[in-house]
Amino acid sequence: MSNLTQNLSEVDLSGSPDTLWCWPFACMLLAIAVFPVVPKLSHWWERNRNKLLMSIVLAGALCVYYGLRGYGFAGSATGLNAVSTVLHHAIVADYLPFIILLFSLYSISGGIRLTGDIPAHPLTNCGFLLTGSLLASLIGTTGASMLLIRPLLQVNRERRHVKHTVIFFIFLVSNIGGSLLPVGDPPLFLGYLRGVPFLWTLNLFLPWVFTTTVILAVYLIIETIAYRRETPSDILRDETERAPFKLTGRGNFLLLAGVVLAVALLIPGKSIPAIGWVVPSLHLREAVLLILAGMSLALTPRRIHIDNHFNFHAITEVAVLFIGVFVTMQVPIEILKIKGATLGIGTPMQFFWLTGMLSSFLDNAPTYVVFFELAGTPHAVTSELLQNVATVTGHIPARDLLAISCGAVFMGANTYIGNGPNFLVKSIAEHHGVKMPGFLGYMMYSSAILLPVFIVLSLVFFR
Repeated sequence: MSNLTQNLSEVDLSGSPDTLWCWPFACMLLAIAVFPVVPKLSHWWERNRNKLLMSIVLAGALCVYYGLRGYGFAGSATGLNAVSTVLHHAIVADYLPFIILLFSLYSISGGIRLTGDIPAHPLTNCGFLLTGSLLASLIGTTGASMLLIRPLLQVNRERRHVKHTVIFFIFLVSNIGGSLLPVGDPPLFLGYLRGVPFLWTLNLFLPWVFTTTVILAVYLIIETIAYRRETPSDILRDETERAPFKLTGRGNFLLLAGVVLAVALLIPGKSIPAIGWVVPSLHLREAVLLILAGMSLALTPRRIHIDNHFNFHAITEVAVLFIGVFVTMQVPIEILKIKGATLGIGTPMQFFWLTGMLSSFLDNAPTYVVFFELAGTPHAVTSELLQNVATVTGHIPARDLLAISCGAVFMGANTYIGNGPNFLVKSIAEHHGVKMPGFLGYMMYSSAILLPVFIVLSLVFFR
């Protein structure tokens, strides 16, 4: 993600994009939000090739804009050079590492099968959510989501009211849970690449405890009400249809550990600790991730994939949608880089809310880096953990970095496109027969449940 690690000083300040050219990105969001709920369009939109067609058309329109405008992109020349730079930044540097990481975690976790059926009591589902929230920081939000969503759906298969459980799963496991280590969520990993100490993210522990506890408490209330609404026959089936838990595909846990190590250690241009070997500035990390995914697909018994209902539909849906998102969001990201310093942002509260709200729609990784850049200051470091954090772009006040980190990670849960695993979980749940809300319907849940929690969080930690 090289373009996301540029200093603001490297951006061409000779001109700023016309905000009118945010329309391809806006159209991308509208298509994701509206097409699934419009009867005449929903069937057409179900096919991934049509999603890809929409992405290509809107990305193509943006390429025409960059090719014809009178100034380059990020210091490039005009014309085809500008288009080439945009595509390199959006696809080669950003999209490919992003989708390869998701693909590897998706493929490997798809080879692990946890079977069994226990009564889907409210406390049982709370246990799944809490376990996933803890696991997400260790193997990433994608790994934890793919590992636990299928067992959770299996345990709840006798129940009718399951949608809210999947939504809270996205809140906690696919987003907020990945707060405590850089491998947990892409924004924190980008901060690590820019010099934030590996264990510094443990400073998010108290905000993580507060947010997770409150959201779990809200879930328990909603889940208890939903459980009481189940029919007696469904409750009887849930109580009587039991099976002991059995784990197969254990070898894939070693491959998941390999993914975590590859992401943490194979950083281009940096040396591997204790070895001293400098990682070449190639896509070695992505190559290793693909090899690990290939090993999983080749070595996992086919029966496990069949029983898991494993296929590539969900990851393909994410891939075809996000290639359009990554290309079309270059204009709003460029505007933020050029004009962000004039926004007058200077307090943790402002960093938290602006980073968070933009992370909901621009993908939380690039948004994190933009505000990371803005927060850099020339102040001297007196205590790396308590006052300022030394990074490659200067020293960032720790409370500002804490606010940026929480905003990016936590509010990635506000929409389906805020973080990569969100769409994956939605797609898998729908393939298991759970009728998930559309883009706007999901936002109604996140607005009603998450925003009040985030308001209290900001008043407690960032005022």
